[in-house]
Amino acid sequence: MTAPTKPPHSTPPPTETAETAAAASSRGADLHAPVIDWFDENARDLPWRRPEAGAWGVMVSEFMLQQTPVNRVLPVYEQWLARWPRPADLAREAPGEAVRAWGRLGYPRRALRLHGAAAAITERHGGDVPSDHAQLLALPGIGEYTAAAVASFAYGRRHAVLDTNVRRVFARAVTGVRYPPNATTAAERRLARALLPEEEATAARWAAASMELGALVCTAKNETCHRCPIAAQCAWRLAGKPEHDGPPRRGQTYAGTDRQVRGKLLAVLRDARTPVEQAALDAVWHEPVQRARALDGLVSDGLVEPLPGGLYRLPSS
Repeated sequence: MTAPTKPPHSTPPPTETAETAAAASSRGADLHAPVIDWFDENARDLPWRRPEAGAWGVMVSEFMLQQTPVNRVLPVYEQWLARWPRPADLAREAPGEAVRAWGRLGYPRRALRLHGAAAAITERHGGDVPSDHAQLLALPGIGEYTAAAVASFAYGRRHAVLDTNVRRVFARAVTGVRYPPNATTAAERRLARALLPEEEATAARWAAASMELGALVCTAKNETCHRCPIAAQCAWRLAGKPEHDGPPRRGQTYAGTDRQVRGKLLAVLRDARTPVEQAALDAVWHEPVQRARALDGLVSDGLVEPLPGGLYRLPSS
């Protein structure tokens, strides 16, 4: 029997479509000055950017800003720092208080992770947020992005800080595509490292400036290229702004989801200073199976603590 013929070998497509990370390294110098100069003139006056915020203020902001717009974060951030100006202040409280103070920011597991990080900072580092990237990464609830952001924004260290805004700026300006991949790739990390200025303070400024450019000018929709300091160099604009031809962009649905039900259940518990009866939770959602699934998920995530007698409360330990 004749073996099936193998298809001819094909070379996989390149991971950077416009230029390699090595070429980007030499090009980066042309991008740094205009973007940083633009940032110096246009950066928003945000409380976590002020010197008095300190490293703890930067860390709190980074937890809160994940998937949440600035205008929703600002009032909660200010209340949080007024109540817990240092990690040790938060660590002394029950984790349920962090969930309560998180309010309606969404994704409340971030509150538990921030509480866990505060406890670890207090125990391991004498209550001071560490400046070393590896020590930051070792804290509970801290991933690669947050560790790099805190080291860069709080301590002026040289790290590639890749949030959605930065990834979009790099995708358009350097790679020549409208949107970055849905999940951060190794190619994007190589590109970000290649674009980093060599001088540490400049690299930290570049990280903040490129992020602000993506937030204010190079937005996901209705980008304002006439305001962009690097429009003349942008590979995507020079190519005629080709439409996105990758996987569909992920939408964020909320109404009717388990996430909405979880939020309604947590709202009842946040407003209560004593344990809540099951009947009070049952009243927030009409569909019993989905309601029970959402409550079970909150318990499993450590956001709700069940008590004897069908009572529930925010976690106490």
